[in-house]
Amino acid sequence: MSAYTFTPVGILHSPFVDKFGVPRQPRLAPHARAELVFVPPYDHPDCVRGLAQFSHVWLSFVFHAHVDRGWRPLIRPPRLGGNDKLGVFASRSTFRPNPLGLSLVELLAVEPGRLLLAGADLVDGTPILDVKPYIPFSDSAADARGGLAGAPPVPLPVRWRAEAREQCARHAASCPDLAALIDEVLAQDPRPAFHDDPQRLYGVRLYALDVRFRVDADDGGVEVIEIRDVAPY
Repeated sequence: MSAYTFTPVGILHSPFVDKFGVPRQPRLAPHARAELVFVPPYDHPDCVRGLAQFSHVWLSFVFHAHVDRGWRPLIRPPRLGGNDKLGVFASRSTFRPNPLGLSLVELLAVEPGRLLLAGADLVDGTPILDVKPYIPFSDSAADARGGLAGAPPVPLPVRWRAEAREQCARHAASCPDLAALIDEVLAQDPRPAFHDDPQRLYGVRLYALDVRFRVDADDGGVEVIEIRDVAPY
């Protein structure tokens, strides 16, 4: 069989510095704003002529952080608690024979050489192989079955310590909608499925910030403890 080589058309920039904290599906965090910067020659204005007529686009991308980690015939989906296994082709796992992903995001604006997007679930620096418009009448199937993902995850309640809220407010100018993004990311419970330690303090990197949080053992709610500045990414 033939082997194929693809060249990225652009690089996506997002708030997610690390894989930890990235929503497990697109559009679960609507305030996750992203920017797709096209590279030459794909930054020519003709390449996106007419794209602004669409509200959403499909992104074909590379799981670039997993290229050297190989693939697995069976994986452990977080939805199954990290214990039960499922075939790789029945999942959206990153451990695929070809490290390719597909993500549906909202198109906010088409600007010279770039697209402004929302609802991203991609790590900063992700190579984008292709962009295609979302066609509602053909891309949406009203009678589709979702298997183990038949319903959206139930979000966890998120509460803030007063100090964390104050720290968040200091970054309002440089990181618009930061509080909403933190709420959306933490409500999805980014912890690995096998982690259930109520005393453990976790950290999610968003932009150049480290958001520290803990999950309460009594009600399962997430508490935002602190927001630290870290080195710019």
